[in-house]
Amino acid sequence: MIRHLLLGVGLVAIVEGLVLALAPGRVEEALAFLARLSSEQRRMIGLLAVTVGIVLAAAMRP
Repeated sequence: MIRHLLLGVGLVAIVEGLVLALAPGRVEEALAFLARLSSEQRRMIGLLAVTVGIVLAAAMRP
């Protein structure tokens, strides 16, 4: 179980690192866009991301 958790954290770090290394300007644009949203809109985006993650994780279970 802990191996899977560490694998997941490692994969997230790789993806986030690649985004920051390859497109730092786009990251700044995305952050500026998020800053213009209301707290409720950011909350809904976060909940949608969590939901998608749960569905994907459930679909990948053996």
